[in-house]
Amino acid sequence: MAKITFDGIEVEVPDGTTILNAARQIGGSVVPPAMCYYTPLKGSGGKCRACLVKVAAGSAKDPRPMPKLVASCITPVQDGMVVENTTNQQVLDVRKGIVEMLLINHPLDCPVCDQAGECDLQNFAFEHGVSTTRYEEERRTFEKIDIGPYIQLHMTRCILCYRCVYTANQVTDNRVHGVLGRGDAAEIGTYIENSLDNDFIGNVIDVCPVGALTDKTWRFKSRVWFTKPVNAHRDCSHEKCSGKVTLWYKGKDVLRVTARKDEYGEVKEWICNECRFERKETADWILEGPAHIDRSSVISANHYELPVLNAQIIADLPESTVRELEQNPPLKLGGFNG
Repeated sequence: MAKITFDGIEVEVPDGTTILNAARQIGGSVVPPAMCYYTPLKGSGGKCRACLVKVAAGSAKDPRPMPKLVASCITPVQDGMVVENTTNQQVLDVRKGIVEMLLINHPLDCPVCDQAGECDLQNFAFEHGVSTTRYEEERRTFEKIDIGPYIQLHMTRCILCYRCVYTANQVTDNRVHGVLGRGDAAEIGTYIENSLDNDFIGNVIDVCPVGALTDKTWRFKSRVWFTKPVNAHRDCSHEKCSGKVTLWYKGKDVLRVTARKDEYGEVKEWICNECRFERKETADWILEGPAHIDRSSVISANHYELPVLNAQIIADLPESTVRELEQNPPLKLGGFNG
């Protein structure tokens, strides 16, 4: 085990743990952002540099600071290590530059992008970006491509995080797409036009941090904050499919099905294409209840999951106020009838 100090908070983690995962054990706002790292995918991380941190002391044996900022997602901890993230101004300044680099070619598609409202790049830019740009060159653009019956590739939005490539390589039986070209000409593609039709290829949609890979059965049907996510499961016939999903409702209609994500937006249990694209009836699923969405997310704007306000705390409110709150609740009221 190794003890490290992260933003003044001491935590003990197993040897070999990365700085990022050590920070996640603390949780909260001290956790560095990650645009390319994805825990279940081997080899991910170290590409977007969004998670750079300052190592103020390398270890108890060698307390010298590391000369440069390091990517926390691929740097293992050492006993006695001291790491600075939100407490280091250099880290915060560099992170603004990382946002600026990621947005150099990224189009202002948020008003029409299906990923809006649950986009990692949107959140990253909001928390760490600046409102102006210094970039004056022509942005690179690509035509939209249908790379299968269910998936559309909008390469103009891609930030080359490689997540979809690793997913196809490690989760599916074969991979037919990858990164083509180098430098500014690099792009996701299949070289010779090919269709991504593997039974698990739909998972590339869930791992994409931006709107580069979108579900064609969901495109332009609704904004995500107008839908209500509900956890559900089914006994899937595919042995590798977990059958655990989130159903996104609008009224009584299931508009889309996604794999469940944790608090860091990562899928731990994959689902097959049948569950994702072909099972959009409530009767196909066993419902478990509302999926938890962080209250800072715009998805929670429709108040589908509200805290219960103890009636005893507001027992002295006038009856007219209580009735008004019950009819138009800013909060869900509990305990008034018993």
